[in-house]
Amino acid sequence: MTKKLYVPEHVARSLANKKEPEMPKAIKTAFGGGASREPEKSKNEDDPSNLESSVIERLPQPTGYRVLIIPYYPSSKTKGGVILAEDTLDRQQIASQVGLVLAMGPQCYQDKERYPEGPWCKVNNWVMFARYAGSRIKIEGGEIRLLNDDEVLATIDSPEDILHEF
Repeated sequence: MTKKLYVPEHVARSLANKKEPEMPKAIKTAFGGGASREPEKSKNEDDPSNLESSVIERLPQPTGYRVLIIPYYPSSKTKGGVILAEDTLDRQQIASQVGLVLAMGPQCYQDKERYPEGPWCKVNNWVMFARYAGSRIKIEGGEIRLLNDDEVLATIDSPEDILHEF
């Protein structure tokens, strides 16, 4: 039995003509290489080593004790198949509490009194941070964040393990 969803004709036309927002190709590859904002499911999903080094070199390099993070790009479709509006996706990314560490300043975690057990994270780790922590920097296709080293709250294995609220 096939279920059909009936929508007004003007809504169907706008959905048919609507293109899903694209993130930059180089950043997209870091999230599985999918053709849209939703990453492809693969064995190496969310593998940060896929991020091209030339992209990282063009981003602002953190100085001092700052950490450069790219927030996790949420899926554009819910598990139930509902396609989320671009505005919703933007709000979800801005409010994201999870990101990938792209670069670290030379003084990150160097204070032995504050960090006697060593660094809390390293490059290519998925980390959690406070909802609106750090400075938001707009780039083509999204944004990056510049956080202080002590604003990292935890490291995680997969960004999809954390529920995203907005």
